[in-house]
Amino acid sequence: MPFSELGLSAKVQAAVASAGYTEPTPIQAQAIPHVLARRDVLGIAQTGTGKTAAFTLPMLTMLEEGRARARMPRTLILEPTRELAAQVEDNFVKYGVNHKLSVALLIGGVSFGDQDAKLTRGVDVLIATPGRLLDHFERGRLLLTGVELLVIDEADRMLDMGFIPDIERICKMVPFTRQTLFFTATMPPEIQRITEQFLHNPIKIEVARQNSTATTITQRLVRSGKKDFEKRETLRSLVRGAENLKNAIIFCNRKSEVATLYKSLQKHEFSVAALHGDMDQSARTAALAAFRDGRIQLLVASDVAARGLDIPDVSHVFNYDTPHHAEDYVHRIGRTGRAGRLGTAITIVTPEDGKLVSAIEKLIGQSIEWGSDPVTEEEASEARRERRAGGGRGERSGRGGRGGEERGGRKGRGDRSEPREAREPREAREPREAREPREIRESREPAPRVERPARSAEAPRARGSERPAGRPPAHEEADMSHLPQFLLRPVTYRAK
Repeated sequence: MPFSELGLSAKVQAAVASAGYTEPTPIQAQAIPHVLARRDVLGIAQTGTGKTAAFTLPMLTMLEEGRARARMPRTLILEPTRELAAQVEDNFVKYGVNHKLSVALLIGGVSFGDQDAKLTRGVDVLIATPGRLLDHFERGRLLLTGVELLVIDEADRMLDMGFIPDIERICKMVPFTRQTLFFTATMPPEIQRITEQFLHNPIKIEVARQNSTATTITQRLVRSGKKDFEKRETLRSLVRGAENLKNAIIFCNRKSEVATLYKSLQKHEFSVAALHGDMDQSARTAALAAFRDGRIQLLVASDVAARGLDIPDVSHVFNYDTPHHAEDYVHRIGRTGRAGRLGTAITIVTPEDGKLVSAIEKLIGQSIEWGSDPVTEEEASEARRERRAGGGRGERSGRGGRGGEERGGRKGRGDRSEPREAREPREAREPREAREPREIRESREPAPRVERPARSAEAPRARGSERPAGRPPAHEEADMSHLPQFLLRPVTYRAK
């Protein structure tokens, strides 16, 4: 079916033709007619299937009539990360070359003043991350009462990042009569609840089995020791020995691991860049641009790069860490093997990761081939015993970042991908008394309390025995238990 049969305007069809596309993808062919008919749409499709154009193209056709008003956007698109939001903006620029529509991007890491100036002039399309959108709304700089169409993209990623309460709040701010387009790759119970609450008689479109992986991707597991230096050595040997390696994305579970692995690969003279949520927006954009343009061969990233980034020709994906949640595996390896190309996904597995691998294989409905000797059940059992003896997985037991990186100017969330023990140094976790020398601890112990002798009410105090105001009596001077502990530490003065 060509684009000409979908009901798109002549301007949009001309832009699509100039971009080199002749036939729509399955989700585009099924979704665009329903969007143009003003129906709510629930689209379920794995990454790389053309979901962005499935709502961008009909929106351009619908926005040809009407005009924008100051601070009242006509359409609103919510994205979980800055990179996805910027990618959607690029799609509007590419397909809207024949339109005179205004587009604004509200993301963290960018000046509020510049964003506010665009809102003041009026925008037809507002693309935003939830945190920054609410920041503008709470400042009184934005009204959502004029939104005619709401798009919630990568909804399951919104759930992972903790944005669902924000999404519910935003959905209640926009008019009840708006049209809603809801796109997700998976349908966990919480996402199902949201769709039932905010979509009105939606058309459900599912172009791929949920949690399936592309058949063009060759998947392998490679065992490694559990020590960090062993994993880094395994990764270097895999990269050096990879066949037809053009470029690769290397995924880690935590931001700190991204930084450590990046420095290690750089030290071993690999062409590498890093991408994680603690980087400012200009650095993230520069790293992506260098990788997309081929100036950098390896991109070490957290799960911020696992969803929807438009890098069409990635030959390899390496999971340096086995993802804690099986759904993340599907999205990570979906960065390769896109648009019918061949790709390779290799996951490094330690003896501790046996249950994680089993969960992944259960989710995708297939076994993953081992590229080396598999981890035995005895090794996995030994690793579990060591973990229980050591009090758990420690710093590796976290979840992907909860969205603090996308909250715009808000502070206080931090990186929740790490438990408190992993975020604090050892000295901060130990009691202060355990870190001090014994002599100091003994000197800080309060002297025994001296009981104050009873004084007869009839006995008048001697005139000369009156003490200055604020000074304790002589028999009370030895009692220092009422003083703060830091005042009781010994102080050493060094003569000049």
